[in-house]
Amino acid sequence: MSYDAIVVGAGPNGLSAAIELARNGLSVLLREATSTVGGAARTEELTEPGFLHDVGSAVYPMAIGSPFFNSLPLEKHGLQWIHPPVPFAHPLDGGHAVVFQRSVAHTVTGLDKDGPAYQRLVEPFVRKWPIFADHVMTTPIRPPRDPVLMGRFSLRGIQSTTTLASRFKTDEARALLAGCAAHSAIRLEAAPSAAIGMVLMVAGHAVGWPVPKGGAGALTRALASLFESLGGVIETNAPVASLEQLPARKATLLALTPGQVAAVAGEHFPDRHRAQLEAWRYGPGAFKVDWALDGPIPWQASECELAGTLHLGGSLEEIAAAERAPWEGRVSDEPFVLLAQPSRFDRTRAPEGKHTAWAYCHVPNGWEHDATAAIEAQVERFAPGFGARVIARRIHGPAALQAWNANLVGGDINGGALTMYQTFGPSRWKLSPWATPVSNLYVCSASTPPGGGVHGMCGYHAARATLRRTFKIS
Repeated sequence: MSYDAIVVGAGPNGLSAAIELARNGLSVLLREATSTVGGAARTEELTEPGFLHDVGSAVYPMAIGSPFFNSLPLEKHGLQWIHPPVPFAHPLDGGHAVVFQRSVAHTVTGLDKDGPAYQRLVEPFVRKWPIFADHVMTTPIRPPRDPVLMGRFSLRGIQSTTTLASRFKTDEARALLAGCAAHSAIRLEAAPSAAIGMVLMVAGHAVGWPVPKGGAGALTRALASLFESLGGVIETNAPVASLEQLPARKATLLALTPGQVAAVAGEHFPDRHRAQLEAWRYGPGAFKVDWALDGPIPWQASECELAGTLHLGGSLEEIAAAERAPWEGRVSDEPFVLLAQPSRFDRTRAPEGKHTAWAYCHVPNGWEHDATAAIEAQVERFAPGFGARVIARRIHGPAALQAWNANLVGGDINGGALTMYQTFGPSRWKLSPWATPVSNLYVCSASTPPGGGVHGMCGYHAARATLRRTFKIS
């Protein structure tokens, strides 16, 4: 058979690219190397029967805020969002926590004298979320619809987190910003870590930090179901080692990271472009632990019981030290830990009376050691007695994550280091950074703009470039 387009890689971006092409009337084949679609958005019984764990991505502020996903009838294909009462909380020593509320005003009340400064920082972008999201979910070269708004964001986001945090006086406000910025996996002393923190906070106020009912796999199933309803074809257990293995087609889209693109298609590229792909820098890896629990996590700060996501790491200074360590080839004895407790709000995740939770910390790319004890010590720090509730655990170090999903190179869950050069450098400053020097060959992974996060926009933009350039469809 021949197709109008073939998409290689069936994660959220590959699925999104395939859907956009198919809903514009093209015949599309989606090829996936593993036995199931979803990439890093899959749900599995990792520990005990009946305990459903999100192996990769799990909490989705950018998915529910995605302009592309919001254009799709995913609810008709089974997707239901669950919003925890509190998007996230940041416990501190002494038994209290900073609570991030959907409402800016309610969050401000918990920040004492830093409330007004926090409100000035985020509220302009929350009020104009559709315009703000439209720009941050595309390429930096695109002229913004609201230059004043995005100019204001650029002045703040281009800073390091430690610099932006200097506007705050309290440990609570500084920690709140640091916890969000640490999702970037770059040093908090480096730019543009502040931009990552701001985007996640603005999204949390504008659209929340929800989870899909039943787990990440529910989002994947909805996307796959929609694609097939449009006439799309999915092939699993179908790895692609070279472009020559693919059936006849007019266009090819690769939902692969740059190093993988070089391996699959490098011989077709000019030497300079192939060298750029091979020089792509991957960021720190993740070390992840999933738990089956015989009860909810016993948080010392009761506010944490209402939060879907927890940031465990104490003060900004502690988090900065922890996030600096992987760039120095080591892991902090007190790492910054991202934790989620979905079964508190979604009872489909565990048997009656039981719970699931997961957590990860950042480690050097490809790190081969065990961070389980350090992660669990941080949980115990803020939830004494946690360890006694563990029925079973499953760990995934960087190598295991990459074996599970080849796009997680060395355990990097962002598709590449979010440095200034790779975020705003030459690969971004193109009219169409999803096109390659090879005619009718495009890339659509999280390594392309707008970058990591489950929002489908990398795939959507690559599909739009394909429709314009190859098929002359505007």
